[in-house]
Amino acid sequence: MKAAIIGVGVMGSAIASRLLDVGVQLQVFDPVPGKAEPLVERGATAAASPGEATAGAEFVITSLNNANTVEQAVFGEEGIALAANPDKVLIDMSSIDPRRTAGMAARLLEQTGMGWVDAPLSGGAPAALAGTLTLMIGGDEQHVQHALPLLDYLSRNRTHMGPSGAGQTVKLINQILCANYFMAVTEAVRFAEDNGVDATRIPAALAGGRADSRILQEYMAKMARRDFTPTGRIDNMLKDLETIEVASVTQLPVTDRIAELHRMLVTVGLGASDSAEYIKLFDIMPS
Repeated sequence: MKAAIIGVGVMGSAIASRLLDVGVQLQVFDPVPGKAEPLVERGATAAASPGEATAGAEFVITSLNNANTVEQAVFGEEGIALAANPDKVLIDMSSIDPRRTAGMAARLLEQTGMGWVDAPLSGGAPAALAGTLTLMIGGDEQHVQHALPLLDYLSRNRTHMGPSGAGQTVKLINQILCANYFMAVTEAVRFAEDNGVDATRIPAALAGGRADSRILQEYMAKMARRDFTPTGRIDNMLKDLETIEVASVTQLPVTDRIAELHRMLVTVGLGASDSAEYIKLFDIMPS
């Protein structure tokens, strides 16, 4: 199996590592020089452009930060479209706007015959490395079926939600829930600390109850210990919350307020920080 990955940041490199582990022949490209070098040392081949990476691959994964970057990688100079054909499928694992996804998918199919599957993910880099991602999938059925042999290596739970853009819509729903959970856990940690309770013990105390969640189990003790080991970026969540603000027909008062809190964190320089650093919100909010 031959695949290409365009964008090898935290998530892209984890996806690439997993595919190398299972024996996929991999070409990688990242616009930042040298970023792909650790993957090359593990057996991947570096490509000089997205188009060059696509030329030797059946599956092309994009893992990029926003819709503009995805569009440039696909349709820009030396982009994926230059080497596209109906025998290949693009799997976009970025988290971007659903409507732009649908438009780009239609354009790529019309111009080249190459299918587009939007497959945004949940579970982060640890799940990618383990091959246990949750994927929310959009696209034509034939293109989704084409992509499944590769997605089998990366995911444990995947659901085809509908046409192009449907996967991205469900990803935004995932982010509404996650952003709310993160803020709830942040407030709970502070409330525990203010009242003399060891917040690191709360996940075990609440395990299996209605308040339990993976975010509670993974992040409450991490926040309480002020363990800011990178696992996810605050500015990536803000990017998705701002996409939700644009895409939403109805006002979402709780999510809108949480987006404002994220903007506050990013404004003071915490955008690139780990999600556990939500706890620093109390250091910057007016008393």
